Amino acid sequence: MQELTTLNHCKTCELIARRDAGLAPLWDNILRTPYWDVVHSYNTSLPGWLVLVARRHIEAIDELTEEEAVELGQLVRRVSIALREVTGCVKTYVMQFAEQAEHPHVHFHIVPRMADQPEDRRGGQVFGYLGVAEEERVPEETLTALAAQIQSILLTGP
Repeated sequence: MQELTTLNHCKTCELIARRDAGLAPLWDNILRTPYWDVVHSYNTSLPGWLVLVARRHIEAIDELTEEEAVELGQLVRRVSIALREVTGCVKTYVMQFAEQAEHPHVHFHIVPRMADQPEDRRGGQVFGYLGVAEEERVPEETLTALAAQIQSILLTGP
């Protein structure tokens, strides 16, 4: 019963259900694999801030199956390649915490680190781009355009 209670309060599970129902915009439905969803963050001011979301509700990395872990590794690489091509980033950051009350669900942030990124937004300080006010967020048109480019690369790449 504890797991059911958690699922009922998991914003990530709600977003997966929206994708399952075919109601998600392109930027929140870039690629769906058997075990992972690739989406653009909805509350960031940094274009290209992607998230790999486990398709089933788990709250710790050690709960991944072997198949989920293998697919995750492949996606981290593929998404990083796509981000470099689309954003021109010099590298990507990969982070996983699943600590926020609304998002206890395992998900990985794949974040472009731009060449001109300010020092105070590098490393862990990159989270200054996340959870920003509505008016600072990447506009929906930009999210959709980025998603289309990234999706095209992911669908045609290895």
